[in-house]
Amino acid sequence: MDQTFNLVKGEAWLQERQLAACAAARLCDQAGGPTGIGYGGARGGGKSHWLLAQMGVDDCQRVEGLKCLLLRKVGKANLEHFEDLRRKLFNRLPHEFSAFRGILTFANGSRIIAGHFQNEKDIDAYLGLEYDVIGIEEATTLTSRKYQDITTCCRSSKPNWRPRIYSTTNPGGVGHAWYRTKFVAPMLERRESDTRFIPARVTDNRWNNPDYVRVLEGLTGWQKRAWLDGDWDIAAGQYFTNFRRDVHVVEDFDDTRAVEWFAALDYGFAHYTVALLGCRDGDGNTFVVDEHAERLWLPQRHAAGIRVMLARHKIGDRKLAVEDLRRFVAGADVFSRQGDGTTVAQQYERQGIRLRAANMDRLNGWAELMQSFGEPDAGLAPENRVKPTIFIHSRCKRLVETLPTLQHDPNRPEDVLKVDADEDGIGGDDAADALRYLVATKARTITQRKLRGF
Repeated sequence: MDQTFNLVKGEAWLQERQLAACAAARLCDQAGGPTGIGYGGARGGGKSHWLLAQMGVDDCQRVEGLKCLLLRKVGKANLEHFEDLRRKLFNRLPHEFSAFRGILTFANGSRIIAGHFQNEKDIDAYLGLEYDVIGIEEATTLTSRKYQDITTCCRSSKPNWRPRIYSTTNPGGVGHAWYRTKFVAPMLERRESDTRFIPARVTDNRWNNPDYVRVLEGLTGWQKRAWLDGDWDIAAGQYFTNFRRDVHVVEDFDDTRAVEWFAALDYGFAHYTVALLGCRDGDGNTFVVDEHAERLWLPQRHAAGIRVMLARHKIGDRKLAVEDLRRFVAGADVFSRQGDGTTVAQQYERQGIRLRAANMDRLNGWAELMQSFGEPDAGLAPENRVKPTIFIHSRCKRLVETLPTLQHDPNRPEDVLKVDADEDGIGGDDAADALRYLVATKARTITQRKLRGF
């Protein structure tokens, strides 16, 4: 009720989706509640208006002496934007504003500091300082590391306040992958804990002029999907533009449909080791039904985890085992000899998992995977589209999150740009490589096995 009173008193007339974001912000007050609120998607959804309203009309009015930092890329744009919104939102709230210093101070001593970053290194100027609230506009213009750096400044000595970070942004940008992982994926998978995400659509804002909406509708490719639809399964230069979560990701699969089981592994230590379990049904469709993805583990521990993954599935009335797989393939690095003359493949074999070399042809592998996704929305009549032949279970979380982020290699457009996970394990293409091995490596015929001595 006090939040409603603050918004009405300040005449901050917010729309439905903005009010949902306000409600999420108030969850930050609760012990064990979220500490990060994300509001992102289409352009023109009213995200910036909400951010300043929540900070200034609600938070700053109910807690004296609150210190808020509002960050936006490029200082001049931030101050102009701040000044425009200040005139709209704070006419009913006594305050002083120093345009030179970029500081707005309310009667109770709470203040909002308009900060900026032209380059990422400018974020360092705020490190070591203390802010009760941090608001970040255009959050995907920051890398994961710089976002984490600024979170260290979000702390408070006030007994009646839990520090929190609000962020608004559009899909795309250098921070697309980490933002999607931190905010969007937990919302989609209904597992939010320390974050809440509010998806924005251009239709949320009834004050948008029709011409602006038509401009967005006139865009093409990833920009239209990002800026008009607020689609987070995109990126500039996206490789698998035909991947659709609502088409290719399934919530259920009956193991009895499988006529053949197989698996693939992409090995890593600092970055993820990913093992994917797949099968083929009687219609020739491939289903990726399970995933083992961990980092900083030794092969012995991975082997145990892989067996647990297999045991979640059955052949008849017994649990699936390594021996039931038609093939278990892995990348070439697993078979490279280390300093002591041994290979990672030998370590797995000692654990009862015999790996064979995967097809390492990147271009043909990605092309086959592209073909498998089909043409779910090619603008053709359903009978003329290429139907998808590969589907992924929703439990394969790392794979589902990786596929939309893959981009074309600018120096080799038919290839996927190689990307490693950062030091926190965010990003990377390990799961996609495992999927490529799974799809592109075919079972050997009996003649081939005899010729090769298997």
